[in-house]
Amino acid sequence: MTKLSALLLAGAVTLAGQGAHAEDAACTTVKLADPGWTDIAVTNGVASFLLDSLGYQAKVDTLSVPIIYGGLRDAQVDAFLGNWMPAQQSYHDKFVASGQVQQLAKNLEGTEFTLAVPSYVYDGGVKSFADLQKYADKFDRKLYGIGSGAPANQSIQKMIGGNEFGLGDWKLVESGEQAMLAEVGRSVKRQRWIVFLGWTPHPMNVKYDMKYLAGGDRYFGATGSVYTLTRNGYAQQCPNSARLLANLSFDLPMENAVMAQVLEKNVANAEAVKAWIKANPQALGKWLDGVKTRDGGDALSAVQARL
Repeated sequence: MTKLSALLLAGAVTLAGQGAHAEDAACTTVKLADPGWTDIAVTNGVASFLLDSLGYQAKVDTLSVPIIYGGLRDAQVDAFLGNWMPAQQSYHDKFVASGQVQQLAKNLEGTEFTLAVPSYVYDGGVKSFADLQKYADKFDRKLYGIGSGAPANQSIQKMIGGNEFGLGDWKLVESGEQAMLAEVGRSVKRQRWIVFLGWTPHPMNVKYDMKYLAGGDRYFGATGSVYTLTRNGYAQQCPNSARLLANLSFDLPMENAVMAQVLEKNVANAEAVKAWIKANPQALGKWLDGVKTRDGGDALSAVQARL
C-alpha cells in the first residue's frame, strides 16, 4: 500500500468509526467493475453479497480493462478488485502511480499468470518461452490469449512485435476466457499442441494437467498479487463501504473452490459465494471489522440474517 493509500484509509477508518451517517448519500450504490474473468466474478460476488446485506446496492458492470481504469479515473467506477500485478504494470504506472486512481488494499497474493501448455506438450520438450519456436509448426504459430485489451494480451503482442523468443511470425488469438479454455479442452481431448494464458487461482489448474512455462518473467513476473483499486476520494466520501472493501482479502483455495462450483458444477456465482460464506463464517470477522450497516447497525447480524 502506498503512503497516500495508507493516509486515506486511516481517514476512512476514523470516519467509519463515527458511524455510517458520515457517508454521502451517493455512497448507497457501489459501482464495481468486472473484466469478465471468473476470479473477479467471485471476489465481486463476495463484495456484492456483503454490501447488499449491509443496505447498499452493489452494481457490477462488465467492462474491458482499459475502460475500467478510465472509469476509475473519471469516477464512473467506484472500485475494481482485479488489479493483477505485475501483469497490469503499465496500467498501474499510468493511473495509480500518477495519482489518478487510488490503490486501497492487497486482496490476494501468490498468484501466477503466464503462458502455459498441457503436460504432454511440456514433456514433449516445451518447458520455457525459448522452446516455443522450436516447435512452431506443432502450435500452428498461435498463442491463445483472453479478451481484447487485456494487459496479458498486450504483453504477448509486445513479444511478437519485438520478435522475442523468435515469435515474430506467430499470431495472438484473442477471445474471452471461456472461449480460450474451450479451445484448450478440445486440444487436450485430441492431444493437439496448444500454448495459452494460464493463471492461478482458477479451476483450470485442477481440470487440466498443465504446466507453466519458464522464462517469461520480463513480461509476466514470477508470482504476483491482486489489489483493490478505487476512484480518487472514495475512501473519504464513503468511509464505511471503503472499510469493507479494504478488509476484503482472499486466498487461492477459497477462490478455486468457488470457481470450481461455478464452472464445473454450473452453480450460479452468487449462490456459490453465499454457500462458501455460510460454510466458512469465520471469514466474516475480518471482513466486517470496523464496518457498520448503511444505517449504522451491526454488520455481522445483518449478514447472518441474509445467510
